[in-house]
Amino acid sequence: MARQVVLDTETTGLEWRNGNRIVEIGCVELINRKPTGRTYHQYVRPDRDFEEGAQQVTGLSLDFLADKPVFADIVDGFLDFVEGAELLIHNAKFDVGFIDYELGLLGDRDRYGSISELCKITDTVRLAKQTVQGRVSLDALCKRFGISTDERERMGHGALLDAQLLTEVYLALTSGQSDLGFDVGASNSRTQSAYINADQKPRPLFSASAADQAAHDVVLDRVRKATGGDAVWDRLA
Repeated sequence: MARQVVLDTETTGLEWRNGNRIVEIGCVELINRKPTGRTYHQYVRPDRDFEEGAQQVTGLSLDFLADKPVFADIVDGFLDFVEGAELLIHNAKFDVGFIDYELGLLGDRDRYGSISELCKITDTVRLAKQTVQGRVSLDALCKRFGISTDERERMGHGALLDAQLLTEVYLALTSGQSDLGFDVGASNSRTQSAYINADQKPRPLFSASAADQAAHDVVLDRVRKATGGDAVWDRLA
């Protein structure tokens, strides 16, 4: 069973070294690349002010966060949710830095180390740069893959909402045969036999006719125009 957790945070500012704190955490669980419906979402009282501009980005206020728990009160539940999973994070250095900073403030190194000691960290920005050309911001990738950001534009950034969008982006970035409902890692012998049965007759090979090739070229031209010339078929060819 491959367990992944897509994670996003919102903070009081851009740099934890300046004493900025986490104000929201959102997580989405995947098992074998499929969302399970389990999520983790928590607002956190930072006990400090927002830096200029950060409040507008998050859409949160100190008044709203005043009755929310501090990080020390939610840390155990948060770590229970993510422990042992592969964390998928867009620009992981940012979120990991803030999480480790919060863990360090708890003052119990034996109990709370760094998040990378509990989870494998995968940066989806790096993954996107290896997979697509052009901008790799979450908004840009949503646009590339036709993922609606209407709610984000209406309500602003939110940790759980951004984690849900990143889930869709990640699945689009890494789409493959397993998306068709096959569990590639399954131990089911009937499923495996379809791939390794030596007695299985080879599938017949077909050649495309001239008409088929012409129709294929028309579709490729449409794809190239819609994607600014970036057709996956061309890269594979």
